Amino acid sequence: MRLQKYLALCGVASRRHAEEMIASGRVTVNGITVTQMGTQAEEGDIVCVDGRQVFPEAEKKYIIYHKPAGEVTTVSDPEGRPTVLDRFSDIGVRLFPVGRLDYDSEGLLLLTNDGELAEKMMHPSHEVDKAYYCKVLGTVTPEALQQLAKGVMLDDHLTSPARVRLIRQETFDAIVMVTIHEGRNRQVRRMFEELGYKVLMLRRVRFGPLDLGDLKRGQWRFLEENEIRELKRTL
Repeated sequence: MRLQKYLALCGVASRRHAEEMIASGRVTVNGITVTQMGTQAEEGDIVCVDGRQVFPEAEKKYIIYHKPAGEVTTVSDPEGRPTVLDRFSDIGVRLFPVGRLDYDSEGLLLLTNDGELAEKMMHPSHEVDKAYYCKVLGTVTPEALQQLAKGVMLDDHLTSPARVRLIRQETFDAIVMVTIHEGRNRQVRRMFEELGYKVLMLRRVRFGPLDLGDLKRGQWRFLEENEIRELKRTL
């Protein structure tokens, strides 16, 4: 099979991230560094990442985690900040986060060692919905809600239409639910900022069929079998 698929089966990373690891020279096959995407991994090959041999993992793990603000959704951080994986060192398999939540945001994060599922969830063609509970400073006008729904120009590209609902308007701030299927960097925050609103709090409450429910910040749980089936069925 292709090397990037083999790495995903080993729980190293999604196929897309595995391709980046290959291209950067972090992967060897039988002691030889490979950087070509077409490289095949065959039975008996010794595949190493950063000098450490990796093996396919038979048991797949699926974890839903309420990421608090102040953690990065990467395997490691050059600045030494806490990562979401710091809490899962004793799980027994190498997990990686599916998609990202920025450092200042909180909410639902899926972690798994199922690289194939992760790849499908992150691929734009599957248009997996992500719902965000947003607290913003100021009065959110009907015009602003309409603009958010129609699309906002970011990096010379209009965002895809979103589902937007004003939940509550207070004297100084408002609560807005925004559902998108794109995954651009800090997209929801930047959409509000482009319209002149400061985001005070952003929490992802839904990712595809998965719901954050009553998980508190920092809490996590394994997905139920019916949740895993539903997750796979929607992709």
